[in-house]
Amino acid sequence: MVAIAGFLLAAAMSGIAPAGAQEAKPFDVKGTFRNICGFCHEDYGRKAGKGPQLMNSERTDQELFNRIKKGLPGRMAGFGSAFNDEQIGKIVMFIRNLKPGVEPQNP
Repeated sequence: MVAIAGFLLAAAMSGIAPAGAQEAKPFDVKGTFRNICGFCHEDYGRKAGKGPQLMNSERTDQELFNRIKKGLPGRMAGFGSAFNDEQIGKIVMFIRNLKPGVEPQNP
């Protein structure tokens, strides 16, 4: 058992993946937005719902980033424990690329 654990540790450190290991899937921003954010930000954020419309927001990228990460007490949960900074940055890029009548795409 110790030998197997040692082999797996050595393989991980050398970049060799054990047989059957899968590569990490890319972050699906569109699916994440639809399933988590879409409850309040309708039509992928292109329309106001319980939350504001995000398409063409006057907020800066940093303001959007901070709002997603930290939330707004009583209004929006913070997602800093669910998403890392790179993922939050991709969500901001997704919001910035929203266009009326155009199907949103992953950044």
